[in-house]
Formats: sequence, C-alpha cells, structure tokens
Amino acid sequence: MFHIFQYQPLRLITQNSLSSMCLKLILSRPVAFAQIWKSWFSSHSLLGKKNIILMGPPGAGKTTTGRIVGQKLDCPVIDIDDDVLETTWNMSVSEKLRDVGYEEFIEEEGKALLKFSASGSVISLSGSNPMHAAGMQHIKRNGIVVYLDVPTTVIMSRLKSMDRIVGLSPGISLKDVLQFRKQFYKRWFDIRVLCGGDVEAEVVAEKVIDAVKRYQDSELETFISTRSSRSRKSTEEGSHKLYFSDVITQGLALDGGLFVPERGLPKFTAEEWQGLVEVTYVERAQAILERCIHPADIPASKLAEIVETAYGENFSCSKVAPVRHLAGNQFLLELFHGPTASFKDFALQLVPHLFAYCIPRSCNYLILVATSGDTGSAVLDGFSRLHDTDKQRIALVNFFPEDGVSSIQKSQMIGCQKENAWSVGVKSDFDFCQTAIKQIFTNSDFTGFLTVEYGTALAAANSINWARLLPQIVYHASAYLDLVHQGIISFGSPVDICIPTGNFGNMLAAFYAKMMGIPIRKCICASNENNVLTDFIRTGVYDLRGRKLISSSSPAVDILKSSNLERYLHLIANEDGQLVTQLFNQLENQGHFQLQKELLGKLQQDLVAGWCSDEDCLAAIHSVYSTTGYILDTHTAVAKVVADRLQDRTCPIIISSTAHYSKFAPAILRALRIAEINQNPLSQLHLLSSYSALPPIHWGLLETLKKTGNGDHHVCAADMSVLMSHIETLIQNHFM
Repeated sequence: MFHIFQYQPLRLITQNSLSSMCLKLILSRPVAFAQIWKSWFSSHSLLGKKNIILMGPPGAGKTTTGRIVGQKLDCPVIDIDDDVLETTWNMSVSEKLRDVGYEEFIEEEGKALLKFSASGSVISLSGSNPMHAAGMQHIKRNGIVVYLDVPTTVIMSRLKSMDRIVGLSPGISLKDVLQFRKQFYKRWFDIRVLCGGDVEAEVVAEKVIDAVKRYQDSELETFISTRSSRSRKSTEEGSHKLYFSDVITQGLALDGGLFVPERGLPKFTAEEWQGLVEVTYVERAQAILERCIHPADIPASKLAEIVETAYGENFSCSKVAPVRHLAGNQFLLELFHGPTASFKDFALQLVPHLFAYCIPRSCNYLILVATSGDTGSAVLDGFSRLHDTDKQRIALVNFFPEDGVSSIQKSQMIGCQKENAWSVGVKSDFDFCQTAIKQIFTNSDFTGFLTVEYGTALAAANSINWARLLPQIVYHASAYLDLVHQGIISFGSPVDICIPTGNFGNMLAAFYAKMMGIPIRKCICASNENNVLTDFIRTGVYDLRGRKLISSSSPAVDILKSSNLERYLHLIANEDGQLVTQLFNQLENQGHFQLQKELLGKLQQDLVAGWCSDEDCLAAIHSVYSTTGYILDTHTAVAKVVADRLQDRTCPIIISSTAHYSKFAPAILRALRIAEINQNPLSQLHLLSSYSALPPIHWGLLETLKKTGNGDHHVCAADMSVLMSHIETLIQNHFM
C-alpha cells in the first residue's frame, strides 16, 4: 500500500532540546520568534491529520495550486497522476489510457486510489478520479475535498493541445466531456472555490486556504438580532451563539428583532461573478448559497440536492428566472414561472427543504405565515411538497386578509391546502395578520404552553425569516449575469433595478446582491397608493398616523408596515441595535419615527422611490400590450410606471416582474378595456388566453383553479385570542 505519513511537527521546545540558535532568537528577538511560531502553528492546526484534496477538471490548475498550498502550509504535496498512478503502473498516464481504454482506465485508476493513504497532506486528484465512487469514498474519509470550479470556456482554451483526456473520442467533444464530469465533481466536494479565467495560481491557493479555514470554523458565521445592543452582543458572546440552522427555525428573535449575519454577507470578486456568467440558474444558486450557508449547517452536497429539487421540474421555464427585453433600455426579470406564478416561489420551493433538514427530529413544528396574497399559495405549495415523513412533523397555517386579496389568489390559497397546510381568512388587513404573528412569537406563555402541552414549536416562513431572503439575492444577481451573457453589458457596467415594494424583502435582497459585488447603481422602490415607503425614502419620516390601507389592483404591495426595512436600517446604522429598537418601538407605540439627517443621507445614496395610482397602473398595462403584445401584471405595471418617471436612461434598468398577470385577471381585463367580466376566475383565465399574448396563461395556476371548485377554508375575526385558539386546534388535529 502507498503511504504518505503525517508531517512531523517540530518537537516541543524544552531546556534539553532547545538549540542555542533558537534560544538566542527567543532571547534577542522575542517578537519575531512569536510571529514565526504563530505562523507555523496556524498552518499546522489548519490541517491536523486531515488532507486538503484538490478536485476539478483537467486544466483547472490543481497541481500548481497544490504545490503553492503545500508551501504555504509547509506540508507534503502529492499529485495523484505523477506520484501515485505513474509510480504504481510504471508508465505514463497517457500510455495507460491508450493501452486499456476509457472504462478500464477509470477502474484501474480507482483501484490505485483505494490502495493509497495519506494524512496532513495536500493532494491533487486527477480530473477523472471523481468518476470512481469507491476510490473517492476512500480518499474523502480523511480529507476535505476542495472543488476548483473553473469556467468551461477557460478549461477548453487551456486544453487545446492536450490529447489524453479521459472520455474524449471521435463524436464526443471536449465540452461534452467537461459537462458530463460536473455531476461527479458536485457529488464529492465539501468546498467550492470559484476560479475566474485569469486568476493567478497564487490567488487560487490563498482562496483554498481561506475556504478551508471557513469550513473548519463555523463560529465565524453567527447571527444577531437587529435589536441587540453592542453591550449585549459582547455579553452574549461565547454563551449562546445562533447559527443558520437556529435562525431558520426560530424565525423571529426573542427581543422582537430580525436576524442578520453578525459579520455581514460574503463578498464575491469580479472574477468569481464572471465565472458564473456561463452556467445555469441552478448552478448560480448553488454557488451563491454555499457562501451564505455554512456547511456545518447544510453540507454542500445536500444543499445542491435541495437546490436541484427546488428549481427543477417545478418551474415551467428552463431558465427559471429569464430576463426579457421590454423596450428601450428596460428589461423584465420574469419571476413568475414557478408553480404558483409569483416571485415567492423562489424562496418557498427552497426554504421548506432547508427547514426540514435543519430542525431537530425530536419536535413537531407549526409554521405561521401572514400573506397579502402571493406568499399564501407559494408557502402552501412549497411545504406540501415535502417528503411524507417530514409532513408528519411539519405543518403550516396561512393567515390572509379575507377581503384583501384577489379572487384568484384566494382560490389558489384554498386549492393549495393539503393534509399539513391550511389557509385561514382573517376579517382584517395584512398589517393586522403580520403584527398578530409577531405578537404570537413573542408571547412566551403561549409558545411555552404549545411546547409543553403538545411538543410543538412555532416557526415563521414570512420574509422576516432570514432564509427567505437568500434565494431572492440569487435571482437579482442572476439577472445581471444574464445581461452580461447576452452581451447587453460587460461585467462592471452598472444597472438600475426597479421593484414593486411592500414588505421591502425583495428590495433588501437586491441591495444585498449589490453589497456582494453585483454592480447595481440605483435601487428604485415602486409603491402603489399605499405609498408610506415612498414618503419615507424621500423625507426620512415613517408616519402611519391617520393612514388607512387602500385596496388596490396590486394587493401584494398593499402594506403600510414594511418589516424588512428594519434589517436595512440596522445595516446603515452600523448595527446600532439600540437605535433600531428605539425607532420601531416608537413606530409601534406612536405610529411614526424620523431618521437622523446623517442616516437619511446614507439611505438616499442607496434608494430612490416613487408611487403610482391605480389608474396609471392600468393605463400602463394597456399601453405596453398595445405596443409590444406583452401583458404586465398589476405589480409589474406599478414598477414600470415608476421606472419611466425616475430612470435617467444612461444604463439598463431591470424591472422585477413579480407575478403572472393571470393572478389578477379582473384588473387585467379592465386594463384591456373589456366591458363585461365574468366573476368566475376560470372563465376570466380562458378569456385572457384568447388574446394569445406574451407570456401565455400560467399552466400551474390554470390547473389549481380547475381543482379548487368550492373548497373550504377557515375564516376568523381579527382577534388575537381567536387566532391563538385556531392555532391550538390545528395542532391538536394534526399532531395529536
């Protein structure tokens, strides 16, 4: 068997073994010696007995990178091709491939790997090692597998003159070989390192070391509440830290604040973003989410499985979130190709699976959701797609304003109910529903009673849950990369983004994408007549006094209290939790607050805002259809009107198309000047389909409405005790 033994560290320094030279260094230059010792200890504690295993396609730079990493860590370096395979076979790799052929070569290579062992080393695999399952299982047991993810076009340019690629043959192109191998690389890696085209090997080596450090230290990625004071943070440090798997289950902080990552979001370099230009939406999502979710919470292989499940067959468009040119410099980010026809599907096809993986098996969970329309059907659909074993321990109740959503939205929420997911109409507005859920979470007597009496904990799936925001960051980043891929812009050129905004989650996600390195210039908030956010961004005064919610044709943004604004203010206030607490307590108790001039200045550097009347919204739908044959939904039309007013046309603007127009058929038919509108939702959709417009009628929505019929749902009064009683009854019926 081929062995490389663990690197032997320096012996402990004692009076007997200490050389006179070392003693002189310690005595004469103690600071210098301390720095040398610290450097040595850091590198060797990083590896221990584990190996760093570099994996990737041929031409990824594994051998060169491995040598540099080994030098930096002062440990053995092993190249599988040169040091193991050719030594074992007593011939070159290319000769072996020529002698035995593709399939036998993989088998022989795997056998050699099975006889190999090492510890405390940097190992560079061959490009085809990951295709042998048993060999990879063997070597992975004592190592951290680092995937050097290099763009396919870069690999192809590097391998132009190389003829010993395993699997390459007449009729099979190099591109086909590289694409085929990706499935094996994805299966085995623990860490992905994105490598752009012109990145020096020295830089890649540093990335590898940093990535391994992150992998081994989950303590770096903790979460805090937006209402945590600095003194409380330092007191709590080391006592009870919260990680991703904690905040996805807890939802809302105990002090009423929202969770945010203590050290902020990861930054991607321009080269890393450019490395994602060529790949699919699913691959982009995996790469971005891996950097936002520590592998100690969800391993990369499991995360990849979840992402593929979420964005696979459930979306009707293979591009998942395509970008379509509308007119001039305006582009639409189509976020309605999921099963329930709104942008909420991006989070809510993913989050239920993240949640099911993270929660402890010893407890049942009831998810509480408040919706102004689109979240309801999306969250019901998402949690109903869990595995049967997970449905037995995870249930969901969706509260929505009984008379504050469109007829089709209500039909969807009724039709999406399943054995573990129910809808409850509340005789009030969305703000009441959202506030009620927050109060229930902070009612320790009630939540404690549910835990003790029924073994059931409460959790949230609204955009107040941190995990809801991450998939939204992905599609904003992906939209920019699509424009680069289409040749509309080059990477680094700015774009503006305009989003119909109610609860501020979608806008916050766009701002987070900007912080992570996407060149977004202006984030434009578009409101309807419930324009409290527009007023706030323009004046710094958030004032609910005397305001009443106005029902509009764009109900998903009929919101006066924007929950995710709290996260944004916490960020620009330099994480001053005391200030955030003061502002939102004042809003709760007095109905208003005002930002200091300095904070308002910061806010206005990031955000601009405008609003649109219902009349202007419907006029925009008619105008766009008349000139392009494309039908906007009512929320997208709000954003279109505001974009027209506020953009300066010096760069492209991406308008978030947050829902399919089919969901708001009565308003769309009015906009198209149809005089008589049948009240039956299914009839309305059939009438719209006769227009043969773009995009076509949403397939999932049509199927749901066909199944809905006269489905039942609970309706309750706007009373906290009534809501809590409903919750207890549902727990009894499902879990007992």
